[in-house]
Amino acid sequence: MTVHSAIPRSASSGQTGPAPGGVAGGALIAIEGVSHSYRSARGQESAALGDISLTIGHGEFVCLLGPSGCGKTTLLNMIAGFLRPGRGHVRVAGAQVLGPSPTRGVVFQDYSLFSWLTALGNVEFGLRMAGMGRATRHARAVEGLHAVGLEAVRDRYPFELSGGMKQRVAIARALATDPQVLLADEPFAALDAMTRTQLQAQLLDIQQRLGTTVVFVTHNIAEAVFLGSRIIVMSPHPGRVVEDIVVDLPRPRRRTAPEFNALYERLARAIGLDGVE
Repeated sequence: MTVHSAIPRSASSGQTGPAPGGVAGGALIAIEGVSHSYRSARGQESAALGDISLTIGHGEFVCLLGPSGCGKTTLLNMIAGFLRPGRGHVRVAGAQVLGPSPTRGVVFQDYSLFSWLTALGNVEFGLRMAGMGRATRHARAVEGLHAVGLEAVRDRYPFELSGGMKQRVAIARALATDPQVLLADEPFAALDAMTRTQLQAQLLDIQQRLGTTVVFVTHNIAEAVFLGSRIIVMSPHPGRVVEDIVVDLPRPRRRTAPEFNALYERLARAIGLDGVE
């Protein structure tokens, strides 16, 4: 898939100008002392994140791994610009994140496709909102569907697609704007094991060809080991980083390889499991 950037990366409505000194260490994403709490209807406060500091480099595939309630999605939503930190800052390319931006594509667990639009129309939607001309956005959307193997079903509506197909449309839509960062919130959690395995390989292939930075939320240990160039292990109440592991296993990774399973066991211990997912 050849990517033609129609949306200048500096034209992000969700970011301010460059921060003084830029991003720490030249990284693309900088999370600086971020904490956040939620308040219940009864006024009780629950800490979701506690003093998270983290940098993510260009082209990394970073998996946020941890049990439910450890703040993985909260942190992802802050990078996306859907949520402001209670304390601290999130910066992308040196600019503080203040809201959503086409430079940060998001893939949700529940597909979030528009039921009244075809697969092609769903991929075109963000491009149309960005003011791209009809012919250009059509060509870009066709190219995106081709990249995920769905060009043949471009005129079908979501109800005519399988779960795996819907999620591939969502991935094509998120990548259509040529984002610097792709954010994925457990996108394969609802899929059967075979489809999940196929889409993991397909997403990894696309990421390696495009060089897009990916931040991927999961509670599936094997998925994190297969996909990640780096795995951030989080603990709950409040969410904190307990391990930051650079994964140096060669690709393509074999799930039955001894080193794959050794890392699996290490991660299982880190999140409080006994080695069986």
